[in-house]
Amino acid sequence: MKTNHRRKPGAEAGVCRGPGFQSRLFGLVVATAAVLFMLAISGDAGAAARTTTKWSVFGTKEIMSTKLAKFQKWTETLKRYSGEEPEELNVCQVTPTNQCHLARWRIFLKQILTKPKREQLDLVNAYLNKWLYVIDPVNYGVKDYWATPKQFMQRNGDCEDYAISKFMSLAHLGFPKANMRVLVLQDLNLSTAHAVLLVELDGEVLMLDNQISSVINADRVKHYKPIYSINEEAWWLHRG
Repeated sequence: MKTNHRRKPGAEAGVCRGPGFQSRLFGLVVATAAVLFMLAISGDAGAAARTTTKWSVFGTKEIMSTKLAKFQKWTETLKRYSGEEPEELNVCQVTPTNQCHLARWRIFLKQILTKPKREQLDLVNAYLNKWLYVIDPVNYGVKDYWATPKQFMQRNGDCEDYAISKFMSLAHLGFPKANMRVLVLQDLNLSTAHAVLLVELDGEVLMLDNQISSVINADRVKHYKPIYSINEEAWWLHRG
């Protein structure tokens, strides 16, 4: 499969990894597993973890929770985006310091609105994969940062930033948010953490990946090990 992983000078090789990233991700997995355990014994029927077989991502089973409080980077990104979203429709004049990326993006989405949903996935994936890959320590001076579309288009970003902007793009195109998830995984070939967007369409789970130029069925990829996936309603721990 053809990859599309471009980096600015100074960004280290690999995907979504900076100093300590893998150990932090392992810590997050342990923490989320602990949360699931507490939910399972809490007796809170409304939010208790449960097994679901709706999606079979890379053959894994899922344990779901509707409690998102532990995922502050994700929830804070959603909160920032709710404030930034109205700006996307503002009239924009191109200047040397403002290339009107948000306006161009929304115009692009409007232009493809009537195309078939499967074609929209291909077009959105290709459009956003053109941005450069930059790790968070280089881009923001912190180990891990989840960016809104505005931040991503202004500053480029790393793997979860591509996935988040694709999530918001498809939401603007009318894809149900319940049918989309940002998936955090382990790339077994590169021995590093990575993130992609999963979309369920016509009973098929499709993957939008900044490393792969085409949208493909998630089951075609054998070197990804899912850890957890998340959307605005819930998150899922992947087992097996």
